Amino acid sequence: MIRFLLRAVIFLGSAAIGLLAAVWLLPEVSITVAGFIGTVVLFALAQSILAPFITKVAERNAPAFLGGIGLVSTFVSLVVVNLFGAMSISGWQSWVFATLIVWLVTAVATLVLPLIFLRNRAKEAKH
Repeated sequence: MIRFLLRAVIFLGSAAIGLLAAVWLLPEVSITVAGFIGTVVLFALAQSILAPFITKVAERNAPAFLGGIGLVSTFVSLVVVNLFGAMSISGWQSWVFATLIVWLVTAVATLVLPLIFLRNRAKEAKH
C-alpha cells in the first residue's frame, strides 16, 4: 500500500512539474492558480488511463507507433485537460512544444523523484 501511495505521489509530482515547465516556457500555455491541483490530477488520471489504451490500440493496428506512445498519450491528456481543466493552450506550435516539454519533463521527474524520496528515507533510517 505504501508503494502504491509513493508511486501515486511521484506520478502526481512529475505531472505537476511537467505542466509547470510548459507554463513557464511557453507564453501561450496557462493554468489558473485556483485550478492547478485539479488540472494536475485530471492530467495524471487521463495519462494513466490513456497510455495503456493507446498502447493496446497501437499494438493491434500500428506497431511502428509504439515508441511514440508517451508523446501521443501526453498530447491526448493535454487535450482532455484543455477541454475540462483550468489549462489553456493556443496555437499549433504551443501544442507541439507543450507536448514535448510535458513528456520530457515528466519522464525525467519520474526518474529523479524516486531517487530523492529514497535518499531521504535512507537518511531517516540511519537516524
